[in-house]
Parts: sequence; structure tokens; C-alpha cells
Amino acid sequence: MSTSDPCYVIHGGRPLRGSIAVSGSKNAALYALAATLLTADPVTLRNVPRIADIDEMAEVCRSVGSTVSIEGETVRTSTPVITSTEPPAALIVRLRASFLVMGALLGRAGEALCAPPGGDVIGSRPLDVHFVGFEALGASVAREDGGWRVRAAHLRGARIFFDYPSVLGTVNVLFAAVLSEGHTTIINAAPEPEVAMAADMLIGMGARITGHGTPTIEIEGVPRLHGVDFAVIPDRLEAGTYLLAGAATHGDVRVLNAVPHHLDSLIAKLREMGAAVDASPEGGIRVEASGALKAVHMQAVPYPGFATDLHPPMAAALTQAAGVSMVHERVYDNRTLYVNELRKLGARIVTAGEAVIIEGPSALSGTAVRALDIRAGAAVVVAGLAAQGETTVRDIGHLDRGYAGLEERLTTLGAEISRR
Repeated sequence: MSTSDPCYVIHGGRPLRGSIAVSGSKNAALYALAATLLTADPVTLRNVPRIADIDEMAEVCRSVGSTVSIEGETVRTSTPVITSTEPPAALIVRLRASFLVMGALLGRAGEALCAPPGGDVIGSRPLDVHFVGFEALGASVAREDGGWRVRAAHLRGARIFFDYPSVLGTVNVLFAAVLSEGHTTIINAAPEPEVAMAADMLIGMGARITGHGTPTIEIEGVPRLHGVDFAVIPDRLEAGTYLLAGAATHGDVRVLNAVPHHLDSLIAKLREMGAAVDASPEGGIRVEASGALKAVHMQAVPYPGFATDLHPPMAAALTQAAGVSMVHERVYDNRTLYVNELRKLGARIVTAGEAVIIEGPSALSGTAVRALDIRAGAAVVVAGLAAQGETTVRDIGHLDRGYAGLEERLTTLGAEISRR
């Protein structure tokens, strides 16, 4: 195996035990980096995960005039002048969250030209919510050079209704609205913790926002924003993955500094499966699953429902639950790519439309599998940890995008996993 094509080798079949600290949120950190473009002042971000996606977003920010330095989990930026409102398409197409520079550039500079964003191929994620919001604020939107140009001589507050609670759409329109003149109301906004954190950061920069974390956000525009020293929230999706790995291996895992109310849906399902869960703001979240697990039925839906990004690792854990489980995917129409990879390991799992049906418990056996996207990669890692024998996970560049120090953290919990 060449160094340019690394893989994970897992010797599974042993319970995970111990405590680990969760990293800063991948998604929230990406939103925070884009938000730094809204001020000419220096910004310091702390608790930023050391993952590939952060490096990608840093390059996007540099392309429009930012200086960005990354030292461990601290990122410092300064964007005294926007030098370009047209970030290179080659950068934008690598990362879905890169499209957030459009709202930031529209708010700060009055225009932006962006290529369609990239990211994992997990289904249709249209951009109409973004553009409806920009147009309501007074911007024009037009196709140009294979991308979209938004332009506004003057942004004015508006009452905006979203057809669906798009996370990136909410953040993008929020970025444009904070520097608009007058009052903006976003109805059917995404209430995710990462969206609320982006609003908290903007408030720290001088924005006037209320209602964030709920479906209705109110914004009173301000003429400028200033710098801030801000800490990114813990990653609920990383925390959830480690808790599911603990359950799948019949282990005992505590994830420190995880925020319990960010994971209410997962905690409820783990308890329904028969695992013991202890959750407190001070002690994080502990799952203990030494006994038999039970099948459950569930739906992956927008927050505060069960997170679609935890659907694949949950399905992997459910291969070890007695009975027939069913997971209905209600967010992305191509989320179930991981299913064939779990079947290679011996899982009795099939798809029925956008539902996944799992019969367990399955005696999984190690083999070669692929990480087809970030969360599909998490699924095969969780399954590999539960499987007997050696599992090789290829295409782990996807996992590097979303999980900081994955092998080190799992090793701390007693897993036998190495990067080769």
C-alpha cells in the first residue's frame, strides 16, 4: 500500500472501554471560518478540529483576501480588504460549506461569484433556499461562467420564508442579513446547534440576532462587525460516532465535553436499544452496553430529530441488535451507499427505497471495505470494530475530512487500529 493511498487496518471483536474528549465541531468550525470574512478586524477561533476540511476552507478564505494561520486547534484570521469576490472554482467544488463565502462576500462587499459547491455525494442538496433569501434582501442572482453571481448595491432587511430548514441556507442568508439595513426575519430556519453557534459568534462580533436555535431568527442589521476571540462548540456527530462504536462493541465509553442536549435523539435511541446512558453537562455522555441490544425503528430527520449524519454509524451498530431494525432516511436521497460495504462484512441489511432494514445480531467478519463518504466511512469503522478478524478500510481520505485523530482516539479506547 503506497503512502498516497493510506488505509485503516482494524482487528475487531473487542469491547471499547474508557474516556475520550471530543473535538471541536467540524461543521461549526467551517461556518466560523466563513464568518471571519464579515469583518476587517482580526479573529481568533479556538477548539478548531485538525481535519482536512479546515485546511480547504482556509484556502478558500485566503483566495479572497484573508491571511489565515493554523496552530494546533487555534486559527487566526485577518481580512482587512476583500481582494476578490470570485473564489476559484477549483476550491469551491471541493467542499460543500465553501459556498458560505457567497453570503459573507455579499454582506461585506456587495457581490460574489461562486461555482456550485462540492462535498460528499449523498443526494440532492439544492441551492434555492440560499437564492430566495439573497433576493429577498435585495440582491440579484444570475448564472454566470458556470456558477452564480449575486450582487446588491444595497441590502435591506426582509421577511424571508424557507421552503425547508436548510442549514447552509440559513447560515448563508444570516451572513448577508447581519450587515443589511433594517430588520430581517427568517422563518423555518434551521435550528441546529451549529447554526446557533454561528449566530453566537456573529453576536460576539457586534451583530444583533435573536431566536437562533429556533425556527424563527430575528436580525437587526448593523453597519459593521468587529473581531472576536471565539471557541467552537464540541462536535456532536463525532461524539455520536464514538458512542455508537461503544454500543456496537458491547463496551463502556464516555465522551467528555459532549453536550447532552445536542444528542437527545441519539441518547433516546441508545436507551431504547437497551444500553445504559449517563449524560450530564459536567461529565459528558457515557454509554454502557455489556448486555444484549434490541432492534429499534427510527427516522433520520432535521434537528432535533435523529441526525442524518449519524444514520450510517447507527445502522452499523444495529447489526449487533437482536431483531429487525428499520432506519428511514428523510434528508438525503443517496445516504445509503454504505449498505453494500456493511454487507461485505456479513451484515444482513437491505434497502427499501430510502429505508434501510437490518436483521441482527449479525456475526460480522473482517474484510476489505471502502469509506465512500465521511459518514459511510464511520459506518464501516464501527462495523469493523465489532467484527471478528481483520478489516481493511480504504479511501480514508473521507474520514480525514471529518474526524480528527480517529485512530489515536479509538486506540485510547482499546481498539486495535492502525493507519498504513
